[in-house]
Amino acid sequence: MIEVQNVAYTYADGTKAVNDVSMTFPEQGIFAVMGLSGSGKTTLLNCIARFLSPQQGAILLDGQDIQDMKEVDFRQQVGVVFQHLNLFPHLNVLENMMLALERVQGRSKSEAKAEAMDILKRLNIGELAANYPAQVSGGQAQRVAIARGLALKPKFMLLDEPTSALDAATTSDFAQWLRELQEFTSFIIVTHDLPFAEQTADQGVFMAQGQVQEQGRLTEVLQNLDRC
Repeated sequence: MIEVQNVAYTYADGTKAVNDVSMTFPEQGIFAVMGLSGSGKTTLLNCIARFLSPQQGAILLDGQDIQDMKEVDFRQQVGVVFQHLNLFPHLNVLENMMLALERVQGRSKSEAKAEAMDILKRLNIGELAANYPAQVSGGQAQRVAIARGLALKPKFMLLDEPTSALDAATTSDFAQWLRELQEFTSFIIVTHDLPFAEQTADQGVFMAQGQVQEQGRLTEVLQNLDRC
């Protein structure tokens, strides 16, 4: 479980991006952090991912402050897929997958290759193994980036605006695919795409001006927003 306790973060220009935010992410299911641009949701994600350090409050992973964890231990438990995916263009899909297994887990090349191929097949994208990032579609690239993160078997995967480059049909297919992956990990999705969140998540929060405006079951959160 991830617990965000009274977290605040202000940028150097005085912008208070996150203001006394608290929420809990369960270790099962898909959780959506929703909001418009500038709401603070991406800053919150960066705090949870440990790329920013909260200036107030704490973030706990299974009761331990993430700031006190060793880097390698934290990265094996919390994976991140950014909006721009960061796949290495000079490596094919299989090689992109193998890299994390070799460098983070110390697997041999043969072990990493077998494990990576097994994951690609289990996620029904094995046919992409020999392709390079420039040879796959936006939706396929999202799947590959998530598969690369899942190779480390994290407890949580953080997804930053995963539908930003997808059309409506691809977004719907992608939402269904994510729901099928709940057996592998728990997802925290940061998104402004409310229809996608509704298709995907069970619980969520809606942020505005750095604070939580609504939280709870996803259907109830969206209903309350409609009444505003």
